[in-house]
Amino acid sequence: MTAPAVPITQDMLTLPRKPVEGSRTNLIGLTRDGLRDALIAAGTPERQAKMRAGQVWQWIYQKGVRDFEAMTNLAKPYRALLADHFEVSVPEVVRREVSSDGTRKYLLRIAGGHEVEAVYIPEEGRGTLCISSQVGCTLTCSFCHTGTQRLVRNLTPGEIVGQIMVARDDLGEWPAPGRNPKDETRLLSNIVLMGMGEPLYNFEAVRDAMKIAMDPEGISLSRRRITLSTSGVVPEIARTAAEIGCLLAVSFHATTDEVRDRLVPINKRWNIATLLDALRTYPKVSNSERITFEYVMLKDVNDSDEDARRLVKLIEGIPAKINLIPFNEWPGAPYERSSNNRIRAFADIVHKAGYASPIRTPRGEDIMAACGQLKSETERVRKSKRAAV
Repeated sequence: MTAPAVPITQDMLTLPRKPVEGSRTNLIGLTRDGLRDALIAAGTPERQAKMRAGQVWQWIYQKGVRDFEAMTNLAKPYRALLADHFEVSVPEVVRREVSSDGTRKYLLRIAGGHEVEAVYIPEEGRGTLCISSQVGCTLTCSFCHTGTQRLVRNLTPGEIVGQIMVARDDLGEWPAPGRNPKDETRLLSNIVLMGMGEPLYNFEAVRDAMKIAMDPEGISLSRRRITLSTSGVVPEIARTAAEIGCLLAVSFHATTDEVRDRLVPINKRWNIATLLDALRTYPKVSNSERITFEYVMLKDVNDSDEDARRLVKLIEGIPAKINLIPFNEWPGAPYERSSNNRIRAFADIVHKAGYASPIRTPRGEDIMAACGQLKSETERVRKSKRAAV
């Protein structure tokens, strides 16, 4: 379980002293500067702090070491000081499920007893981890199971990065002793912020977590290996380009404001025209190759030939690809999946207009791990009990 960070106050900047039991600061999620400041506050001489922060950083994020005693290039007294003041902890794995197609779903418990889900999807030559940024969600998208769970709170940077570390633990991906991390096979090669929550409603935590993931002396994922999915929080899109620079995906799902207002209610605040204006500058600012438009295929709602033609007209001039997502049904869902023939016809129109239009293969449906199906187990049980009364 991830412990809440202890704020650094002026009186901590004096001689080191052993903290009160249970008050150790979790180093997971601290930025490089934050880690340096925390080490100084615990008694590290300022002239050594940058070097010590670099050493600790590599042990944690490059080698996956959680025990200070195993950080052998640090003197024993210094290791003891670290153990007195800090901990290195990640979310607790409550349950791990493996789908028939190899998809792995993790139910993770974080501070306060809350739960989130993360999903690892193995593919040929790569592996993608779908991570959460909030407990629950505030957007209430009508086709999304996660959206039926109320927002509880934002995740901390440590809880976001911790999902990556849990998956690497499970995959056995930390480099073997004496091996260069770059020599290791990358089973977890990509991250998508498409799990529970709207990442741009938790911008600072997501930004700090992704900077940790991209740091070349740690997990070392390229920004082009990270995709952030937003439902269209327009004011934060430019910040994402400037401060993170990762690839961007947009939960689009409709070609008229009338339909999108129903499917993605945030559209009532920032409509299609406003969203597209913000997206037109994103690839230029972030040097991203193209924007991914996510489009869930809902029978007789947004899947007509007219919708397809309207879609390509709307995104004209934006470097883009369109991911067509067969609707992943969940108990009580108000929609049905479009037929395979209808999806293929839609894709053909988009493709002939010059846009890549891959049809996403549903993964992990048998363990409710597919896109739009994530929801913490406690919330599922709670709703089941209410329904039984």
